[in-house]
Amino acid sequence: MPPGGGMDGRSSKTSDAVAPLLERAWAWIHQTFPERQIYIRSDGRVQFFTFGPSLQATLAGLTLIFLGWVAFATVNVIFKDRIIAAKDHRYQQMQAAYENRVADLQVSYDELNGALVGAEDRFKAIADGLQAKQNAIAGFLNRASQVQASIGGRRATAPAPQAFAVQAPAPQTNLDVEAPADLDAQDGGSSQLTMMPAVPAPQPRTARPVKNSALGDAIKRVTTFFGGLGEKLHRSASARPSHDLPAAYADHPALKSLNEQTLRLAHIGRDETVLMAKTEQALGQSVGMLRGVMRRTGINPDAFMRKIAAAQGVGGPDIPLDQMRIEGISDPAFTKAYLSAAAVLDELNSLSAAMDHVPLAMPVSAASFDRSSGFGARVDPFTRRYAFHPGVDFASPWGSSVRATAPGKVVFAGYRGGYGNMVEIDHGYGLRTRYGHLSRIIARTGARIDKGGNVGGVGSTGRSTGPHVHYEIWHDNVVKNPNNFIEAGRNVL
Repeated sequence: MPPGGGMDGRSSKTSDAVAPLLERAWAWIHQTFPERQIYIRSDGRVQFFTFGPSLQATLAGLTLIFLGWVAFATVNVIFKDRIIAAKDHRYQQMQAAYENRVADLQVSYDELNGALVGAEDRFKAIADGLQAKQNAIAGFLNRASQVQASIGGRRATAPAPQAFAVQAPAPQTNLDVEAPADLDAQDGGSSQLTMMPAVPAPQPRTARPVKNSALGDAIKRVTTFFGGLGEKLHRSASARPSHDLPAAYADHPALKSLNEQTLRLAHIGRDETVLMAKTEQALGQSVGMLRGVMRRTGINPDAFMRKIAAAQGVGGPDIPLDQMRIEGISDPAFTKAYLSAAAVLDELNSLSAAMDHVPLAMPVSAASFDRSSGFGARVDPFTRRYAFHPGVDFASPWGSSVRATAPGKVVFAGYRGGYGNMVEIDHGYGLRTRYGHLSRIIARTGARIDKGGNVGGVGSTGRSTGPHVHYEIWHDNVVKNPNNFIEAGRNVL
């Protein structure tokens, strides 16, 4: 087999397949266009032209092409306007579709831009509210630290309120002894309002306390319950993520990140509301402690605070805290928690200031005294009969310093019957202390004296059997048991 025999074999097979087709086509042309002759006779001569099948097929093809072109040109001429109108219509449709697409893109851009601007506004509003809350908390904590510090150091940092200089009655045969304190009185408080939301309702013209009926108490409890329930619902609603964004943009990276940061700031804002509520609870415990200390002395804290309020001249419209609004803060839950904590802090401050007037200290040094006689009925050392002792006797070395147990004004300093040399100090709001049997008097009538100020020296003047100081406490012209004051003072001094 010669080289390339394979290729020649394939070529021969292809030629063998094409040959029948060509033969059939050639046969069809000869059958369709048989050989024709055209005779032309002129001047006795006859000429003829022979048209073979190939020529006839070629002329037929050319004729068909010509007729097709004529038909196409005729159609274009006849339907030219329609064709142009159809093209214009298609162009207008394409242009309208393009313009609609551009408009849709512009709308989408505007919506996305609006969603982004809205998200930024929400973020800025929550951030501004959070900043306002932090500023409010910072100021509140600063004030709270000052109030807490003043509980132990108020006497050194603030002037004592003006004391009343009405002289208490001299000892008599019949003494008014204190009655049990009202331990069931409700706590009171005050708050500091930041703005007036509306025209206040008509207010009472007197400061007399209003007695609550059983129906009123029940309504108040129901209102408190539903108020707490509404606050819980508000917190749960505010904890849900915002769905203001269109669904198409919810997963946009910038919007999603900004929304997450917004929710994070909102969560921090809710944490600050919880912080204020816990702060209110802590301050409430301090208020309860001070009120308990005052009750242990036998003084009704509510009546004492009303007396201070009446003496200082306070008042104003009664506006509920839920009607108030703090500038820059739109969270009602935080506003209520903040104002409630501020009210408790104000009550704590008022109680702390009131405690300055209560004599809770010892009149002599604890290391040098011996409590020789207590308060109440005893055997009189001179008559040996049962008698009432209106104070407490502290035996101490002759000349030991006697100290004022609370700041106030000296209303008497001199010799008074069975008291001997005596000093009486008015601490304000009906509270007075007496120091009897002094060997010498240092305090002067009309002078102001601080807590711990030197009153005089231990002695045995007047109706006395030996060196000691007779210590009395009076409240509203009723003699009190000094032991209750001293024991109560152990919790705060």
